Amino acid sequence: MTRTTDGSAGDADYARIGQDYRQYRRPEPTFARAIAKALGDARTVLNVGAGAGSYEPTDRQVTAVEPSASMRAQRPDTLSTAIDATAEDLPFDDDTFDAAMTTFSVHQWGDLERGLAELRRVTRGPIVILTCDPARVEDFWLAEYAPEVMATEARRYPALDRIAAALGDDTVTNTPLPIPFTCVDGFSEAYYARPERLLDPGARKANSAWSFVDELTARRSVAALDSGEWDRRHGALRIRPTYEGALVLVTAVPAA
Repeated sequence: MTRTTDGSAGDADYARIGQDYRQYRRPEPTFARAIAKALGDARTVLNVGAGAGSYEPTDRQVTAVEPSASMRAQRPDTLSTAIDATAEDLPFDDDTFDAAMTTFSVHQWGDLERGLAELRRVTRGPIVILTCDPARVEDFWLAEYAPEVMATEARRYPALDRIAAALGDDTVTNTPLPIPFTCVDGFSEAYYARPERLLDPGARKANSAWSFVDELTARRSVAALDSGEWDRRHGALRIRPTYEGALVLVTAVPAA
């Protein structure tokens, strides 16, 4: 598997785009509660693609795995030091953990099937995956302004049925997660009612799909978003308390 100079193992180089990740991608409490519920009564939890530590429960024993040195360096001192490893080659014995989790990460893995097989190998109980349904990604209004970005996003996320197939005999449940108006985890749909937030270069940088388009394309998309047309087309979203988009929580429970 090819890794960048800072260890990033997916298709995005977090040495280049991840410096301010913690500022823009903070854990959204409503998502954190959904993840905690899906983890059940697990006491030992593996977090793969752990990044800066968003969504890691603080009331359980968490082992974090993160290949990017840039992201590991942003983990707060209150969290455990993350292990430098990849999903496809986890350095743990079989059935080590009660549960496993991964958030906004599976689309970065070089080999999804191998990575999920590894999660199941080392996990006795539920596997919880926060991801986006690629079939719905381009339904979001940003596709009108940044079509290349959203097409890239849809192409990168694995289909939900592919995830389920890779988990074999597990019972897999897909739960759409409504996005609150005040969402603090700044992925694209978090700004469904606040388009001006995407005029901030830092906010775009914290969404890795923007790193796959050239600067001219990005500037054109930003200019379109800053044209004043958004409120005429989508202004009603500014008073909508939640938005149901592509975000989904996948929970896989092993067969009895």
